[in-house]
Amino acid sequence: MASESTSSLERAERVDDQLIRGIGVPGLTANIINSTIGAGIFVLPAAVAKILGPAAPLAFVCCAVAMVLFVTCFAIAGSRVSLTGGLYAYVEVAFGRYVGFLAGVLYGITAISAVAGVGNVLVDSLGGLIPQLNNQVIRDSVMFAVYLFLVLINVRGVRAGAGTVGAITVTKLLPIILFIGVGLFFVNGANLHWPTWPSSADLGKSVLLLLFAFVGIEVALIPSGEVKDPPRTVPRAIYLALAITTVIYLLIQITAQGTLGPDLANDDKTPLAQAAATFIGNAGRTILIIGAAVSAFGFVASDILSSPRMLFAIGRDGVLPRWFAHVHPRYRSPDVAIIVYSALAFVLSVSSSFEELAVLSNVAVLSMYLLCFAGVWPLLRLPVHDDARPLNFPGMQIIPALAIGAILWLFWLTQPWDKLARIVTILVVFSVLYFIRAHYLRKSRQTAKSD
Repeated sequence: MASESTSSLERAERVDDQLIRGIGVPGLTANIINSTIGAGIFVLPAAVAKILGPAAPLAFVCCAVAMVLFVTCFAIAGSRVSLTGGLYAYVEVAFGRYVGFLAGVLYGITAISAVAGVGNVLVDSLGGLIPQLNNQVIRDSVMFAVYLFLVLINVRGVRAGAGTVGAITVTKLLPIILFIGVGLFFVNGANLHWPTWPSSADLGKSVLLLLFAFVGIEVALIPSGEVKDPPRTVPRAIYLALAITTVIYLLIQITAQGTLGPDLANDDKTPLAQAAATFIGNAGRTILIIGAAVSAFGFVASDILSSPRMLFAIGRDGVLPRWFAHVHPRYRSPDVAIIVYSALAFVLSVSSSFEELAVLSNVAVLSMYLLCFAGVWPLLRLPVHDDARPLNFPGMQIIPALAIGAILWLFWLTQPWDKLARIVTILVVFSVLYFIRAHYLRKSRQTAKSD
């Protein structure tokens, strides 16, 4: 297995050498933050407060602790595998092509449903300010324009795409910074007092809910083949982004809960906008609604930068037709993968609701995490290039076990067996297609040799 993984890694590295390594620590950090801080944080404070009441900030701390385990596994793997594909590449190098393919399918379920769902959130948010967007034709046209714009930006190259993501990250954070910077002066300490410790069941449900706000790092790591000095850049960007995100989330929850108190749990659509209205007025409410729309656009922009690289990676490895790994002759970007992925996301956005698209996303991403975390152990045994500086620290072999245990605990607590059954069904269908394709490829190679 080690020799197979090493040769597969060397072949993939030769393909990735066509790409430009143009993403540094600031660009990757911005992409991670943009992938993580999405439209969900504009509504999640109310949902968590509904479960935990004034103890809601505790759920953010617990979720951040779990994410430290998760991102440490990403950092260990990412410092050893600097290929386009992110988690798919880590699993494929660790376990071989077929298990990597399963990780790709799980990622596909997660990513494309999430970005298509957030595309709906984007247009729906704008519809709160522009009533004409309630017309289906206009709504679909705006959706198409958004995807087309992002395709054109990203086909022109990773630097243009990363630059767009960086600008959006700053823009979408401004309303949140305004909300926190002004709102903290209006916080009533009594609204944050919680006399009793919440039950483990309620705390667990809240943590599982908040994972929607924290996941996204795996999306931002997909263009690792275009990251400068990955052993140094990936770990630094991951931890920096997680620290910034956690602080922002905590301050958002404290501000919203401290200003609205028990009323926070009563508004599950625009809680931050309602909180801003109490200390800034209607202008604050409008700013936060616009902020939600910008945040949704930022998520879609970050995903279009990152996720098509998954199609590129699977095409590069021959699991999908190799034209998915086509590189634009002028801009040296994975143009076919970007166009196909964006087209699929657009079709899902206009044909399904956010709820329909999100139902399998959380369980799928946690299932993909399980494969990645299990893959850390074989990656630790791979030979390291003389000039490489992979992440190493004492006792790091136990981190994947702790991360896997955290996910299994969440599954046990929430018992999403129906969703897991659907995911297994999808994996079985794609596995059949995978082996059929492998069979015909093997026959074609044998025919070519006999000729």
